[in-house]
Amino acid sequence: MNKLVDGEWRTDIDDYTNDDGEFERQETTFRGRIEDDPDARFRPEAGRYHLYVSYACPWAHRTLLIRSLKGLEDAISVDVVDPYRDDDGWQFTPDKEGCTPDTVNGSDYLREVYQEADPDATCRVTVPVLWDKQEETIVNNESEEVLRMLDTEFGEVAERDVDLYPEGYRDEVDRIIEDIYDPINNGVYRAGFASSQEAYDRAVDDLFGALDHWDEVLGDQRYLAGDRLTEADICMFTTLIRFDHVYHTHFKCNVRAIHEYDNLWPYLRDLYQTPGVAETVNMGHIKEHYYTTHPDVNPKRLIARGPDLHFDAEHDRDELPGGPPTELLPLA
Repeated sequence: MNKLVDGEWRTDIDDYTNDDGEFERQETTFRGRIEDDPDARFRPEAGRYHLYVSYACPWAHRTLLIRSLKGLEDAISVDVVDPYRDDDGWQFTPDKEGCTPDTVNGSDYLREVYQEADPDATCRVTVPVLWDKQEETIVNNESEEVLRMLDTEFGEVAERDVDLYPEGYRDEVDRIIEDIYDPINNGVYRAGFASSQEAYDRAVDDLFGALDHWDEVLGDQRYLAGDRLTEADICMFTTLIRFDHVYHTHFKCNVRAIHEYDNLWPYLRDLYQTPGVAETVNMGHIKEHYYTTHPDVNPKRLIARGPDLHFDAEHDRDELPGGPPTELLPLA
């Protein structure tokens, strides 16, 4: 595991797992808030903020999705790191397809962006990173908080009046996001990085227990919170879209594939076909990252070829009540 320690890049940090072999995700460091308040340090302004992301990372993918769905592409710029990550961490390789240079800070490695924000930083270097060009610092690198800020604080800046955290649904959305985090979003990592049979078995039992539950729920409703697309669906989507191509094989989450579920599979296709979603998915980056970046899991770094899935196939989910926000529907 690699991280910054007192501003210095270290590659000799202890493993991700605890004494029981269970994967433990590290806390993020920068937790600033963008608020639509005249007294706030970070105000929602077009052109002020920048996202550093990886197409491969499900946490960064959340922020790309909300940026696309809200119509914030012109307001918030984006740079994309190389999906391959070695001992030097996330890097910028603009000559590689789908990648960009660091257009804001001119860095070669994402860790340099962290050092620019805090020369004495002690933290993991993760994506997404929400950067403030005006104050030249990191606002926040916690994906759930970045997702929420882009959704709720940029109403005057966004080109689409899309609300994925609507009044009347907020408690339910928060509950669902919390409920799916540990068994599903983080559960695939708990399984993939487990270093004991017991830890792996617990993770897999939790994961498929939760997937089975939500498959049943989605038999009667179009979205996780009912009849409206919400942030909860974004959080579920970025795990499900990677599941059969990566987690099923690479992380040994092979009790069932998502395409074998009666409701999760058409639900995933429904989300993928929502305008603004498909263009944020880069399966090439996803597969390259996972299969080549975890040598302890896949020492030969061979990239699995399959499966051949059709996310654009008909799904019939539109027969259920509700649907995507009107602002996302194509013009007649």
